[in-house]
Amino acid sequence: MELSTVVFLGPSLARERAESLFAADYRPPVRRGDLPSLARDVDLVGIIDGVFMSEAAVGHREILALLERGTRVIGGGSMGALRASELHEFGMEGVGRIYELYSSGEVEGDDEVALTFHPETLEPLSEPLVNMRLNLKDAVSVGILDQNDVSSVLQRVGERYFPRRSIELLKETVNEVLDARKASHVRAYIEAKYLDYKRQDAMKVLASLRAAKGEIDDAARRQESPRI
Repeated sequence: MELSTVVFLGPSLARERAESLFAADYRPPVRRGDLPSLARDVDLVGIIDGVFMSEAAVGHREILALLERGTRVIGGGSMGALRASELHEFGMEGVGRIYELYSSGEVEGDDEVALTFHPETLEPLSEPLVNMRLNLKDAVSVGILDQNDVSSVLQRVGERYFPRRSIELLKETVNEVLDARKASHVRAYIEAKYLDYKRQDAMKVLASLRAAKGEIDDAARRQESPRI
């Protein structure tokens, strides 16, 4: 049996890269109404990116309806991480560090994963706050910052409307909030070590989908095998 897999992907990962990692029906960021229109033979859905704020976001009931009919839904990276943290107890699966931040309650706001992107190329045009948060946490782990520093920087950056958030804004804020010596170390860390966690988590979603596809295909083959 062929497994029909749909993945909703946008600025978190280039589609060409995604297709090289996992063969699926890739669609633009999910919005309300996309899931109910999926064909009945779709057995596996990956939610990475989704629209919200300016448009109607994918609804919880839409995901629950898929789960109730036996469709596996795996999320992470952006909207997928947010919805998976909210619906994990109902069967939606979440992966990645951003999902862990939401599911633990450390992060709650939708705007943490929000960014603007080019409507045609889906190229990101701003930097999500959650990427900054995770990179600053990494800086704490190597002794460059302490948690109070992180809270001060994130609070200042978070006051800016999400389309205006950028790595340059982060470095400017570091200069404003921290003393000169510490700010110099943090800027150097950002320039050398900064990671795109939304991208990394998107790839983790694809790896989980690939594993899930293998499990479902194996189960289907066992069912189809002749019994003696």
